[in-house]
Amino acid sequence: MNVARQAVDVLVIGLGPAGGAAALAAARAGLKVAAVERRREIGVPVQCAEFIPLPLGRHAQAAGILQQRIRGMISHLPSGKAETTDSPGLMVDRAAFDQALARQAENNGATLYPHSSLVELDSADSSAVVATPRGQIRFNYRLLIAADGPHSFVARAHGLDRPETVHARQYTVALNQPCDDTEIWLSADYPGGYAWLFPRGPVANLGVGVDKRFAADPKALLDALHGQLAAEGRVGKTILRRTGGAIPVGGLRANLVIGNALFVGDAAGLTHPVTGAGIAAAVASGERAGQAAAGWLLERDETALQEFEQDIRDQFGASLQRALARRARLGQYWRTPAAGDDAIQRRGWMAFPEYYESA
Repeated sequence: MNVARQAVDVLVIGLGPAGGAAALAAARAGLKVAAVERRREIGVPVQCAEFIPLPLGRHAQAAGILQQRIRGMISHLPSGKAETTDSPGLMVDRAAFDQALARQAENNGATLYPHSSLVELDSADSSAVVATPRGQIRFNYRLLIAADGPHSFVARAHGLDRPETVHARQYTVALNQPCDDTEIWLSADYPGGYAWLFPRGPVANLGVGVDKRFAADPKALLDALHGQLAAEGRVGKTILRRTGGAIPVGGLRANLVIGNALFVGDAAGLTHPVTGAGIAAAVASGERAGQAAAGWLLERDETALQEFEQDIRDQFGASLQRALARRARLGQYWRTPAAGDDAIQRRGWMAFPEYYESA
């Protein structure tokens, strides 16, 4: 089989928010960038609750992205008590969000390869074989940015372990009454995770995330919650969209830089181990990786890659470590009566002040 060859400055694997941000930052700096995405259509299917914090609003300006503004969060405790906290943000069309980042990268000179897969990686030779709809391409890269999610091919090729994950299932359903708060259910019924309702205009994303070591059937749990809310008249009975996937909850990888490979987003372990939130960290790490690429390749700054890793650890490390500690502590109580105790659940959820108290 003939394999085309192409030399690039930066090869980005994955065009989620981390990869899109990385490709954009590197291309804007003037680097030759190729970005590979295994999905036929970037961002599809959506595997996300589609909430972003307000600072990411700068990436939600294109038409069709912003769906609704969020005011706060209602946290339901096992006893039935509920508390509302300020948690402003934006509900977006996640596919449109990812596509807009990729389009900006392309407009700045990056070459995109959708519906293409990394099939071979030789880190010693700085080369990678990518299967595209038009045939295989062997890329010779100067820098590799791994933005290929929790089950990263690049991580496996470097001998890195798969991260601990929680399994999530989500339905999109009609929302029968306007709502500008997200809702969270904390319960022994959702071990290792929680349930959620995120309003998005006339519809809502309703989901459940659980640790399969404790709960084998997240679909049954989600069906029960959906049935309850539909019986209350809050949401429609028809399921408009189904999605699901693995959410990494193991925290930062031991190394975010291995040779000339940088890890960003979920591939780096930046997803929050308690909430499962990851878009903001993905964009921040991707942007910083693209900047580091420019520093290392254009400015000949030998410290640029190490500074990238240190900056990401400085920005996210403490928060992720706290979340890992809270997750581990709460994990001691699953399958015990204490898992249904409000005080225990408050200690493990970031909306409550107890979460931030010292152990």
